[in-house]
Amino acid sequence: MGRTTTTRFDVAEHLRTPEEMATYLEACFEEADGDASFIAKALGDIARAKGMAQVARDAGLSRESLYKALSGDRSPSFDTILKVIGALGLKLKAKTPQTRASRSGGRSTKRRAA
Repeated sequence: MGRTTTTRFDVAEHLRTPEEMATYLEACFEEADGDASFIAKALGDIARAKGMAQVARDAGLSRESLYKALSGDRSPSFDTILKVIGALGLKLKAKTPQTRASRSGGRSTKRRAA
């Protein structure tokens, strides 16, 4: 039986289009559960996919400070997050959480007593 060689998975290698990047960030927002450093790390993944040096220039930050801010080891300021999101060509969008009734097309999923 031969040896199996594995490599470390890097999501940045799979984020090729703006749509893939936006979908990835949206999924991370859903999974973050309020963890700002998790979002920062996700933005770092997207920035690496686009090119960290270019994102740093577009955000008006040094490359080193961008790496630190998006490492996931700390929670960057909201100002930094907004600069990076803009430099990535993404936008933040607010929406209300879906309730169970709105997911089922407006019908209540509770049963009524007869």
